[in-house]
Amino acid sequence: MENLTKETFKAKVFDFEKNKEWKFEGDKPCIIDFYADWCGPCKMVAPVLEELSKEYDGKVNIYKVDTEVEQELSAMFGIKSIPSILFVPLDAQPQMAAGALPKASFEKAIEEVLGVKN
Repeated sequence: MENLTKETFKAKVFDFEKNKEWKFEGDKPCIIDFYADWCGPCKMVAPVLEELSKEYDGKVNIYKVDTEVEQELSAMFGIKSIPSILFVPLDAQPQMAAGALPKASFEKAIEEVLGVKN
């Protein structure tokens, strides 16, 4: 799992300064966890994402964005509550989910939204 900054986000996910329309920059579907260190539910999601990053290694990239540090990214996606999870498929619009999802919900979204089977 990798923490994204504004610059790495633009390189790996979406260059919002260059493109007005959504254009995914990655080569694999990804999940982006918008979190903060002080957030209790975020801490519950972290180990689930760790597990998923191992189980889906090479199939799905899992990124984290610290909303306290990367306020511009958080504002761009309208993050109002955390954790907020962005599911980004290769060739479709991203979908946002809010709250501490159980592992089964992540697995379902990985299959249905990202189109990845494990």
